[in-house]
Amino acid sequence: MSLVQQEPSLFSTTIYENIKYGKEDASKIEILRAARAANAHRFISRMSEGYQTNVSDRGIQLSGGQKQRVAIARAILKNPSILLMDEATSALDTEPEKLVQEALDNLMEGRTTIIVAHRLSTIRNSNNNVVLEQGKIVEIGSHEQLTRKADNVYKQLVSLQQ
Repeated sequence: MSLVQQEPSLFSTTIYENIKYGKEDASKIEILRAARAANAHRFISRMSEGYQTNVSDRGIQLSGGQKQRVAIARAILKNPSILLMDEATSALDTEPEKLVQEALDNLMEGRTTIIVAHRLSTIRNSNNNVVLEQGKIVEIGSHEQLTRKADNVYKQLVSLQQ
């Protein structure tokens, strides 16, 4: 099981070591593949020290989108059968969100994923969405099914975000 949070936990070490934390015996090739799948390799390679860049305490040397992609690379490396995502794109700007969303789509492929999200772009391609209102389930269905219904909470959320 892996968790990708809104504010990912990074350790005060290198980017390489932060990704490797997902699988301690990972090879350099596996780490590079995970970074590429997470859309992180390009920004990492542009840094002066590349994968050996120290992220400092809680990753303050990286932007929000960069931290997310390092955390996603770690989860990809771990290759979990169950993935939990808690508001994984909520604090991102549009461009980093697109890159992070692509990385999350890669990560979600072929595994059970539970997503907590307010941004509906995060769950648009989900098989099943569960809408909660005041802690109770009020609707269940795919994006397409829920947007076809006449008047419901999900449809209201979609209209608010467009």
